[in-house]
Amino acid sequence: QVQLVESGGGSVQAGGSLRLSCAASGYTYSSACMGWFRQAPGKEREGVAAIWTATGSKYYATSVKDRFTISQDNAKNTVYLQMNSLKPEDTAMYYCAADRASARCSWKWSQGPGAFGYWGQGTQVTVSS
Repeated sequence: QVQLVESGGGSVQAGGSLRLSCAASGYTYSSACMGWFRQAPGKEREGVAAIWTATGSKYYATSVKDRFTISQDNAKNTVYLQMNSLKPEDTAMYYCAADRASARCSWKWSQGPGAFGYWGQGTQVTVSS
């Protein structure tokens, strides 16, 4: 059974930082496309960043590039999202997602949330001005 467990959310002031963690189990982590998505109230779920665990290739949304960094710790089967220079518009529920990299992770990333079959429960990030 695939499980993704997120942690690290919280409340910060604008300009602050948070690091989200996603611990994965139940599948072949060594070759998976893992992503972070977020959903604000009244808005559609959108991609934030993704990583292909086999190669380390990374993908970012334009809105977070140069502020957020996705990384992986293969020994812990964990993916991280380091979020710096946070803005009020970053406020959302953040979800970890994963899928087997049977197709290129870049393609899955381009397809959006529907291309990812496994999801965590989410962790709330709130940024105040």
